[in-house]
Amino acid sequence: MTELMLARLQFASTTIFHYFFVPLSIGLAFLVAIMQTMHFVTKNEMFSKMTDFWGKFFLINFAVGIVTGIIQEFQFGMNWSEYSRFMGDIFGVPLAIEALLAFFIESTFIGIWVFGKNRIPKALHLACIWLVSIGTVLSAFWILTANSFMQNPVGYELENGRALMNDLLAVLTNEKVLVAFPHTVFAAFATGAFFIIGVSAWKLLKKQDVTFFKSSMTIALIVGSISSIGIAFSGHSQAGYLVEAQPMKMAAAEGIYEDTTDPAPWTVIANIDTDNKEVSASLKVPYLLSYLSYGEFKGEVLGMNTIQSQYEEKYGEGNYIPPVKTTFWSFRIMVGFGSAMILLSILGLIYRKWGKPENHPVYLRVMVFMIAAPFIANTSGWIMSEIGRQPWIVNGLFKTAEAVSPNVTSGQILFSLIAFLTIFTLLFAATVYLFVKVIKQGPHAKIAEDISASDPFNQGGLEHAVK
Repeated sequence: MTELMLARLQFASTTIFHYFFVPLSIGLAFLVAIMQTMHFVTKNEMFSKMTDFWGKFFLINFAVGIVTGIIQEFQFGMNWSEYSRFMGDIFGVPLAIEALLAFFIESTFIGIWVFGKNRIPKALHLACIWLVSIGTVLSAFWILTANSFMQNPVGYELENGRALMNDLLAVLTNEKVLVAFPHTVFAAFATGAFFIIGVSAWKLLKKQDVTFFKSSMTIALIVGSISSIGIAFSGHSQAGYLVEAQPMKMAAAEGIYEDTTDPAPWTVIANIDTDNKEVSASLKVPYLLSYLSYGEFKGEVLGMNTIQSQYEEKYGEGNYIPPVKTTFWSFRIMVGFGSAMILLSILGLIYRKWGKPENHPVYLRVMVFMIAAPFIANTSGWIMSEIGRQPWIVNGLFKTAEAVSPNVTSGQILFSLIAFLTIFTLLFAATVYLFVKVIKQGPHAKIAEDISASDPFNQGGLEHAVK
């Protein structure tokens, strides 16, 4: 393999692995903050035990996420020095603010939250976990600000072959940030929710601490259903953005080589022949692509061949079509799992309202496996977003092939790739071991028994608790 391919493979593997932990930390921090708030308001001991139990997963996940993030950042100086030289002035600003502001808030108030329980006023202790949750969301914003410049460069000027920031406000209000940020945050909340739902479903199947895990599942189902719907709506706004700002990515995600008809159908399944640049669709939904692109049931979408000709005139000769199959199918995997999350979370609320979830073992078994759904959807979404931008590392300004470090050999990259993958395997094994250990332990049995008769979500219990 070439140095470029190995460097891309290494960055992809470290990014995907790191992103397993990021949305789960954001989602769990938010849900734990909700649970502690409910305890603060209602004084129901059930919510206190939820805070303690699910908080353990958050702390474990947060710690491992820090390690994977550090490994990821090493690569900017190792394999992508030309990229760092080109846009370090812009990329460095949000990364620095993320570390000095957002991560400082997270790490500081996590410490106070962990060691301050029963030592500081309850209201202040509650404020700490909310500040942690806010800090995780702020971290996402600053990282997305940096990434959004790569998708849609704004607020810069070129000087001596480098991109220099000349308008911080333009970078912070980048249209890509405005559509990507809510989509990412909703996805993170859903990731935390489906993790809690899946673990609760497993314990309900085992008939262990039924009241505790039914209540945990109820909170997570509410957050999961709202977040999943939020993902769909924010994703729709991203589609409209792509048509205008990154039409080639949109065309690749839809497998469109020639311009569509007006109105344009959305292809669900297709056989893509990249050699002959042909797509044979086996299932289409009429009008839907026009609606996704323009918010109305009319309008054509440009194909890759047309956009390729436009880009050759603008940027010179070259291949500006990204890997079509990867972009096409990663988008559909994301949409498929996202749709399943909406349907199953709403179905869970129906079961909870008009029945008992423990009486639906098939649903519970499905929800155990659905722990993986947001992780698969998140990964597929990022693959579609990054692969669909190729051959650019900074869209329209700097190509990926020009960004790799010139003095790094393929052997060196291969060695670091193997080393990182080994570390990731050990970290993953340690995380799974700790998660399983906490799940097996469950909440404290004695306290769970004491509160088993007062499920706050049954027979008006929540309303009574709030009163």
